[in-house]
Amino acid sequence: MNDVRNDGPVDATLVPRYAGIATFMRLPVAASAVGHDVVFAGVPYDGATTNRPGTRHGPREMRSQSALIRRVNANGVAPYERLSVADIGDCPTNPFDIRETLEMIEAFFADVRTAGAVPIAAGGDHLISLPILRALAKDRPVALIHFDSHSDTGPGYFGVNPYTHGTPFRRAVEERLIIPERTVQIGIRGSVYSKGDLDFARDAGFRIIEMEEAMDLGPRAIVEEARRVVGEAPVYVSFDIDCIDPSAAPGTGTPEIGGFTTREAQRMVRGLAGLPIIGADVVEVSPPLDVGGITALAGATMMFELLSAIAAG
Repeated sequence: MNDVRNDGPVDATLVPRYAGIATFMRLPVAASAVGHDVVFAGVPYDGATTNRPGTRHGPREMRSQSALIRRVNANGVAPYERLSVADIGDCPTNPFDIRETLEMIEAFFADVRTAGAVPIAAGGDHLISLPILRALAKDRPVALIHFDSHSDTGPGYFGVNPYTHGTPFRRAVEERLIIPERTVQIGIRGSVYSKGDLDFARDAGFRIIEMEEAMDLGPRAIVEEARRVVGEAPVYVSFDIDCIDPSAAPGTGTPEIGGFTTREAQRMVRGLAGLPIIGADVVEVSPPLDVGGITALAGATMMFELLSAIAAG
């Protein structure tokens, strides 16, 4: 645990939750990750989206909705009593250049890694996971727990672009950033382009828990299986908001009906406590497509659940 600490979120008895500058969980803003155990960061980029955009606005709205989240989790975990946590602002991006943006994101999170902090990133589309993994898994591949309705292991788009929000984990395998046999994908469902859409992930060795199986297993058994798969390896957690059913999270670019409830998602993330989590993200929240901010609130809440899981470890 780092020596530099802060007092945690702004005291709501002094400054009401609807007032003040919007930061993740109403935490203080820090110039860098130095001295902190865990840092929140926004990655406002959706240039790799293949259909409905808008996730570039995700970090700002998740910050706003996170004002509703208090200091102590309902499961009794008080993360700010155990960890020094801060909001380090937004990672720089270039909305006109995917490859330069990948380099910018990698450099930003490499600094977080050098500082010894665990990052929890708010996207942005799902491609942001790739450069974050490049930064955090530079020296050795890591395990992956991936909540999503899509496998995101496609070959590319229009035959020429290998970098879309549907390709990050195929690229991560090719670049040896993740350990395929220590990778679990949870909640995969929906229509696909062809019968072979999941072949790459299966052939690589991913454990895929499609939604039909997830319904039979239930949250407790899903978590047990995820923990079995990742073992004791350092693990990155990627949470795509579209793993939640669109009735509870409509503000996303590629919604798929038949997803998890928010309560089921909370229970699964809480079950990750104690794992050696080296980083995490919550992606694909699109405020322009949202209704009453409920998707952004779900995203911010999952960020808090990830923080609590790290604190409980």
